[in-house]
Amino acid sequence: MFIAMNRFRVNPERVEEFEQIWLERETHLQGLTGFVEFHMLRGPEEEDHVLYASHTVWRSREDFDAWTHSEAFRAAHANAGQSRREGLYLGPPKFEGFEVIQTIGKASDA
Repeated sequence: MFIAMNRFRVNPERVEEFEQIWLERETHLQGLTGFVEFHMLRGPEEEDHVLYASHTVWRSREDFDAWTHSEAFRAAHANAGQSRREGLYLGPPKFEGFEVIQTIGKASDA
């Protein structure tokens, strides 16, 4: 399993706009080989930003890599650099990729 994360430092005055962009965007993820699930996470609020992280779970690193080279990826990121978003972020998103080395699930109720 592979987890792909992007961290976003968002201008505190524009968090509603940021969240609306993500809630309305077409993800192009459903039905992709190896895609498991996606989460957008809201984190702590600092003086100059609110931290968000996108969290996508993939069956494997290879499936994630295939997604990043696909037409679906290009379509999902086509509007990422729109000028109306100037001032929305404090710097570019920071990508972090993780290979899962352990998973612990809830014990089944007997």
